[in-house]
Amino acid sequence: MKGVYSLLLLTISNLFMTFAWYGHLHLFKKMAWFAKLGLFGVIMVSWGLALFEYIFQVPANRLGYEGNGGPFSLFQLKVIQEVITLTVFSLCAVFVFKTDKLAWNHVVGFALLVAAVYVIFKKW
Repeated sequence: MKGVYSLLLLTISNLFMTFAWYGHLHLFKKMAWFAKLGLFGVIMVSWGLALFEYIFQVPANRLGYEGNGGPFSLFQLKVIQEVITLTVFSLCAVFVFKTDKLAWNHVVGFALLVAAVYVIFKKW
């Protein structure tokens, strides 16, 4: 179950990360109070969201790491993190931010990432 909890926490962490890193570019501009913030204010709001990213990411990595009784090596955790990051970001860009459309080259890139996961997890 540690692996499942790790994946769930990484997904939640990446939701916060996506909004901290990219929310101010499109979504938050629609909020009147946010639009009035200067760069420093935007950084502070993003930093506050990033705090929640770490609140979920650190326990996810601790639970998932094999050195702490989890099922994943450091390399596996990193590759999982990247795939979750790209998946969460893509879903947010298409369905929440509504700024981009998913194209064939994105799908090919995702397939290559899945191939990377396979290569990292394969015992050679």
